[in-house]
Amino acid sequence: MNFFFVQDFRHKYRYLSSGPPSQIQVEFSRWKEIWESAKKKLMLLPQRILAQEQAFGKVMKLEEEVVQIIHSGLLKEKRIKIKFFFFLQKQRTKHVLLLIGETLILPISGLAAFLPGPNVFFGVLALVMIAHWQALRGINRLLKKEHQFIPSSFFKEWEQALESREERKLPQILEKIEKEYNLQNIHKILWK
Repeated sequence: MNFFFVQDFRHKYRYLSSGPPSQIQVEFSRWKEIWESAKKKLMLLPQRILAQEQAFGKVMKLEEEVVQIIHSGLLKEKRIKIKFFFFLQKQRTKHVLLLIGETLILPISGLAAFLPGPNVFFGVLALVMIAHWQALRGINRLLKKEHQFIPSSFFKEWEQALESREERKLPQILEKIEKEYNLQNIHKILWK
């Protein structure tokens, strides 16, 4: 599995993994209709958010002690390590705060059970909480692992085109990245 740390169109760093986004696996025998509906709603989240959350979650399946992270190579290794460390710290803080907020809202969403039909609001909120919890566990595990940063000429070309504001080149570069690294829907993640 490949992991990537690269800037998006807004010059914000994103953490990604190879492979398509997949639905969160949760098995509950009761309220199956609610969960299925909630899973579909969760997949409607913007790809740049969903892909990053799932990339963090995939770290939990890693057995290796050294995580290889592909990046543009525009920054020196020491600088990218520092940037990645602070990125992970910021993401961990963000996920803790999100989980606290979602925990406070969860009982209120339970009141929607009195409305007719399935309580999709509760289901979506529960799945978002599960996604954030899995991502937080992955972030914590990623912080404990050693990182090996591997420069990529494709991402270097992408970030250079972003810096020089050559928007006409961006779709072709993303197409090359998508083919080289099997990153499906990369244009939805890194560009507009």
